[in-house]
Amino acid sequence: MDTEKNLALFQELICCGGNVYTWQYDPEGNLLSSNCPHEALFGEAFSILGCMERALSLGWGGEGPQIVGTSFGLLWGVDFTRDCGNFLLLHVIGPVFSCNVSAQDIENGFNRYADPRFSLAWKHRLVQAYEEVPVVPHQLFVRYLLMLHYCLTGERLDPGDTAIRQSVSASAPPELKRDRHRIWMAERAMLDMVRNGDINYRKALNQSILLSEGVPVRGRDPLRQAKTSVTVFISLVCRAAIEGGLSPEEAYAIGDSCIQSVEDARTYDEVRAIPNVMYDDFVRRVHRARQNPRLSSPIAQCRDYIQMHLEEKIRARDLAELVGYTEYYVTHKFREETGLSVNDYIKKARVDRARMLLRCTDLSVQEISEKLGFGSRNYFSRVFSEIAGTTPAEYRENPL
Repeated sequence: MDTEKNLALFQELICCGGNVYTWQYDPEGNLLSSNCPHEALFGEAFSILGCMERALSLGWGGEGPQIVGTSFGLLWGVDFTRDCGNFLLLHVIGPVFSCNVSAQDIENGFNRYADPRFSLAWKHRLVQAYEEVPVVPHQLFVRYLLMLHYCLTGERLDPGDTAIRQSVSASAPPELKRDRHRIWMAERAMLDMVRNGDINYRKALNQSILLSEGVPVRGRDPLRQAKTSVTVFISLVCRAAIEGGLSPEEAYAIGDSCIQSVEDARTYDEVRAIPNVMYDDFVRRVHRARQNPRLSSPIAQCRDYIQMHLEEKIRARDLAELVGYTEYYVTHKFREETGLSVNDYIKKARVDRARMLLRCTDLSVQEISEKLGFGSRNYFSRVFSEIAGTTPAEYRENPL
């Protein structure tokens, strides 16, 4: 078969789906050809990040086409030309991301490597160039690699063939040894914080994150892996909150909403933003529930309704209809048991939620004001200052 002609056609076809570049190396790792305009930069990345070493070891080991990549999601597809079993050429396509990745993801990824060639200038150049790296869904990238293999060998491989595997760069630092007992102790402490409604939880939470990076099962899609880990975390926290005294109705409603947000997320940043917000929310809900465990069932139901509908318009008559009381009676009973009027309780609950959003998200003050139904930023700032003793902007800079 005319391999050179097939490769030329493959290069033209693959570029129709985005800037997926092709490379050829000899068995020693010397570059022979490339159509990448950032040849030096991405060629260095392929080498410095350890993917070249991994690819050559696959070539010398007689392996078939594979996907190699980094711990922060930068991927290449590799395949080989052989003659009578002898390794002649290394063919590479990429780099690509299998999902949207931010500059911060890349910078965080660099922190996992200790190579002296990682100069600040080199890192800056790669971070600046990452926007030109195409996002190619994993299954589509596998098909590109199968097309390349067919062009090289004439062999048709099925997309589900076990020969197509993904491996993280061999130069990536090994993960911390998973000390199961220490992880269990840290996670127990973390969940106990939820059960106790202990708002001084951050040290335990940070410790658990350092000990375990999530579910140890590795999949082909890094974003899917992140979603799986976060979903498991949400489920554990939700059940701990119920054990701490939060009503199952409220806990499961919040947990289901968070899990849906995880499934709807399209980027790592969106997924990573959810656990901290969710955890903080559950801790504070349990904290409030444990502060006043003697609320009557109707008033506790009103309180739960308020907490679950802070982003909606809440009226006293809605609470009365909820519990089957008159509006006058429910407002009187609510003040008697909580010490606050319905409106003041709603304001305080919204300010508490605003505190959490100011600490744990990048939402602007205006966005938080609109999200919680304050109507205007000025009114939000005034109410927030009356309850928290500081403005929202000052609180974000120096949370109390």
